[in-house]
Amino acid sequence: MSLVEAHRRPAEGSTGGLFATRRLAVLDELRVPYDCDPPDGTGSDWGSLSGADPGRALRWFTGEAGEFATGWSLGSIRIWGHVASDAGVAALTNSNSGEWVREAPILDCAGAVRAWTWRASNGGTILPFDPDEAIANLRSERYLRLNGSQPRSLTAGQRRAYYAIRPMLPRGVQISLRRAFSRIQARTAFPRWPVEPSVHDLVDLVLQRAADAAGQSVPYIAPWPHGRSWALVLTHDVETSHGRDAIERVRAVEEAAGYRSAWNLVPERYPVPDDLVEHLKAAGCEVGVHGLRHDGRDLERWDTPDGRVREMQRWARRWGAVGFRSPATHRIWEAMPKLGFAYDSSYPDADPYEPMAGGCCSWLPFFNEDMVELPITLIQDHTLFVILRRDESLWREKVGYLRARGGMALAIVHPDYMLEDGRLDAYGRLLNAFHDDPSAWTPLPCEVADWWRRRAATSLALIDGRWQASGPAAREIEISAARPAFTDRVATPMAEGTGSAACV
Repeated sequence: MSLVEAHRRPAEGSTGGLFATRRLAVLDELRVPYDCDPPDGTGSDWGSLSGADPGRALRWFTGEAGEFATGWSLGSIRIWGHVASDAGVAALTNSNSGEWVREAPILDCAGAVRAWTWRASNGGTILPFDPDEAIANLRSERYLRLNGSQPRSLTAGQRRAYYAIRPMLPRGVQISLRRAFSRIQARTAFPRWPVEPSVHDLVDLVLQRAADAAGQSVPYIAPWPHGRSWALVLTHDVETSHGRDAIERVRAVEEAAGYRSAWNLVPERYPVPDDLVEHLKAAGCEVGVHGLRHDGRDLERWDTPDGRVREMQRWARRWGAVGFRSPATHRIWEAMPKLGFAYDSSYPDADPYEPMAGGCCSWLPFFNEDMVELPITLIQDHTLFVILRRDESLWREKVGYLRARGGMALAIVHPDYMLEDGRLDAYGRLLNAFHDDPSAWTPLPCEVADWWRRRAATSLALIDGRWQASGPAAREIEISAARPAFTDRVATPMAEGTGSAACV
């Protein structure tokens, strides 16, 4: 069974009467229980999700007619994707019950109204775009290639040239160039920095309107296990032999605060003794692969036999590594699942300051085919301390935001750069600020990826009047609920010990 099939496998029991004419990946990822049995004529350009009252539905556009939004705004949500024409929406409102009114405008980049979301008096909703398409275009960074988005990144050729000449440049010159370029990168309009909420605000919107369509509370599986409401994940990229030799000094700060972390090593840039790998693993840490040589060329031939993938996989087997991070976070959406790792962590959520600027706009894990992607959600230490010349308060502010939104704070700290100017003390202050937080889960990246797979293969079903879980994470999950704004029913009771949080 493929991972997608596992996502969609129903549990025994009732789905609570929620029915859709098309799959909606937003709800599948949340593990919202609903039935989907497309009727004849599935060529319709509209999907529909409803409960007992079909007129009280959530409808979304799935066609390719109309215009293509290039960064259009629906409140805080930025949309790249097909948007239905007014005529198409009008035909839909005329054919469905309820009194329909325009709700919120969708504005183009010049501020002109190009479309509307619609609401019905009975609680129905029309979204004139496909939420799945919009989210996929953000996570994959496809928006960078579409008209209307102009990232301030180095091209592939420029990155290769930079890595070729970097060893010959004095350190001060390297930093001066990065600082000068950062002032240009800071003008990037999208993704917004330090936080880009488009993906998660859109998920919130769809989940809330699904509850309105159901007319009762809609259950879903919360992102984190055992009642934890957010996650703090520590990772390290060890770029040089200097960084390798500084590992224990950085690790001591984490150990004192009660944390474990992942150490991503470069096997063919500096010697990596097997006993170092075994020492880190014996200490409860994880070891990952940080490319092969850290020269900007690891993904150049990822789809050819003479590429570096097989060598990176060989080192992964030797180390028992299941995770990958690309040097300089160089990433190719189609390539990452082909590298042979259980998870990748090369995508920032939003980072204008790296040589490859952009971001997946997500502070939760997600799947790229069968690979779990763990977004980097805290600014990198070198950028923070050296390029922007800021202190750890920027880290703490972002962690506070992610904590409030139920996200994953995933940090990269390089031991190569942490032994100067009190940076280890700053890192220790960050760790100590959250180490007593009972709501925090502090796993290794491999544990997050493994959890995300178990969660994705776990389903909810209504059995004897209570929502119950079935699947590999059944004993770990927290069941949360999105409650409708329009309701004339009593909410379905939750199982004992489950939560009732608002939409994530």
